[in-house]
Amino acid sequence: MKTLYRFSLVLLCLTTISYHRVSAQGCVAVRHMSCTSPLEALSVGPSAGTASTNFFKQRSGHWQVNVGYRYFRSFRHFKGDVEQKERLEQHTEVVNISHGVDLGLTYLATTRLSFSINLPVQYNDRSSLYEHYGNSTTANPEQRRFHTGSQGIGDLRLSGSYWLRNPTKGAKANFALGAGIKLPTGNPGVEDNFHKLNREGQDYIVRKPVDQSIQLGDGGVGFSLEGQGYAQLTRGLSAYVSGFYLFNPRETNRVLRSPEATTIDLVTGYFSVADQFAARLGLSQTLPIVSGLSVMLGGRVEGVPANDALGGSKGFRRPGYIVSVEPGLSYMRGKFSGTLSVPVALYRNRIKSYSDRLDPLGQRHGDAAFADYLVSLNVSRWF
Repeated sequence: MKTLYRFSLVLLCLTTISYHRVSAQGCVAVRHMSCTSPLEALSVGPSAGTASTNFFKQRSGHWQVNVGYRYFRSFRHFKGDVEQKERLEQHTEVVNISHGVDLGLTYLATTRLSFSINLPVQYNDRSSLYEHYGNSTTANPEQRRFHTGSQGIGDLRLSGSYWLRNPTKGAKANFALGAGIKLPTGNPGVEDNFHKLNREGQDYIVRKPVDQSIQLGDGGVGFSLEGQGYAQLTRGLSAYVSGFYLFNPRETNRVLRSPEATTIDLVTGYFSVADQFAARLGLSQTLPIVSGLSVMLGGRVEGVPANDALGGSKGFRRPGYIVSVEPGLSYMRGKFSGTLSVPVALYRNRIKSYSDRLDPLGQRHGDAAFADYLVSLNVSRWF
């Protein structure tokens, strides 16, 4: 019984490790998708013993349904790693509020091989001054703020993962390699109403694409490479690591940012189809006071590069990255498991984009809004 108990706790922590969501945390548009497929980390250390073997004999060939929820509110503007505090003081900040639900299905083909499908469903709201009447008191005397938004499905992802060592052998450490394909099922050109003022001070509406940060998809077919692993340090303490890189070879998605403009900027006139990345490293500790409960603490980095690894890098993007500390809790009982994590931003950097770097004077440097934290809640059940 003790062996089974330890196995369940370690399994749960590793479930928490693998069920990582790459999530947009502001204007740095990291797409909603699964970084590594749920329950791919079904591996335990030597303390599992016979329980591990029995578990995989029972679970091999089974399915798991996964549902995840995410929330964030971004509002702090950064240029480089310097916060533009005047935006909050002047109340000209851009506010993005995002709610996302990830629907996933995993098939454990063998004790080492699993396949997953994940589809995000999103609700995004964005409020600003500059996109409508403007930030200045001259253009916008009443400092009126208006909202745009997007709702619907995001980009579908299919993935597979393979453990290098047999999880039933009770190894102290293991590592899994994975690959996936991202399909452009999310609309990359969602439109909404933008408010403008004519010369007589009368309000009129312009219909055009919403900001890239709240678009439902990026419009390109991409592929990902990822890895995740663990090492059991003591009976109840494990170290974990995971990494992910999404390659988006397509340069732009041909969604015109400002269709009302008289000329088209050949560099930033269309939305870029950008790469993205994420990595995590941390520790997970079982809590014997409650059966099935564990706690974890780690570091996390995620972001968008200025230049893609494959293909061109033109198009509009806000590259940058976020470094966070990520505390979390997980719980498992029977066929059910749940995890809660709240990554809190420690460092944010809006790096120079491809277009910024074309400035011969080297002075151009766009900004981006970031969130202070992200809330992620996930539940899973075997069938």
